[in-house]
Amino acid sequence: MTSMVDVEVLGPASWNTLIHLDELPEPRSQTVFARTTFETLGGTSAGKALHLAELGRSSHLTTLVGSDAAGRSVADALSRAGIDHDAITVAGASERHANLLTERGERVSIYLSVPDSDLDPEVVASRLVARVRDARAVVVDLAGWTRELVTLTGARRDLVWTDLHDYDGQALFHRPFIESASHVFMNADGLDAPGDFMHELVDGGASVVVCTLGAEGARAVDAEHREWRAPAAPVERIVDTNGAGDAFLAGFLDATLAGADVGTSLSAGAGQAAHALTSWHLSPLLDDVCDDPVAERTP
Repeated sequence: MTSMVDVEVLGPASWNTLIHLDELPEPRSQTVFARTTFETLGGTSAGKALHLAELGRSSHLTTLVGSDAAGRSVADALSRAGIDHDAITVAGASERHANLLTERGERVSIYLSVPDSDLDPEVVASRLVARVRDARAVVVDLAGWTRELVTLTGARRDLVWTDLHDYDGQALFHRPFIESASHVFMNADGLDAPGDFMHELVDGGASVVVCTLGAEGARAVDAEHREWRAPAAPVERIVDTNGAGDAFLAGFLDATLAGADVGTSLSAGAGQAAHALTSWHLSPLLDDVCDDPVAERTP
């Protein structure tokens, strides 16, 4: 038996090493000193599940982990944070990143390993049919093993949400996610004219397209091609920018399910993103679960 939840989240959870630097390194041989470094739970789907839980929105996360120490750390952190989840174990390595970060929000994410890609998506789909059928929204994040799940589970497009992150508008890998989703999120890092692309996605069948703009807030285009904007929410002290985009989607989704319009949902997303910036981790729910940096290096 499965318990019905509002949101089913499908996608990556990882075990990451975060390295905070004064500046991102230039592309040359050099020695760089980190301000801080530590290990913590990562992954875009884990971030969304954490923030939905913070908001009191019932959700369930399905993710893959390897049969290694990193996979055990991921599953343990999710459990200790109170996240309802299935961590499907596959042979080999878990997803792991090394993230280089600066106080200005600059980021380079280096994939150290990913789970075995030979997993049969039909096996995963068979475990998800009931959950997807009963959910009010299904978040499908970018991963090799999630590309076919929407079709295999029979998820209705009007219930599917996806996050393209820094999509450049050209990569073919993202197309199945775009074509399956009614709510599409992205940031502006990979696009010269995000507004034009957002309207193209609406023409292609999306109901709402949202583009986050960092300190400049966020913009959205709805099914009638109306444009909406919201400023970034104020933050007294930014501790870490990791996970802010996932928090934004969670805040927007929670408000939408509560009946809010696009403008109100944008503001809710901005508020949750600001909340994420106050923790060293994806979410403050991990503050008592994962270790913080011991101390910052004195420059």
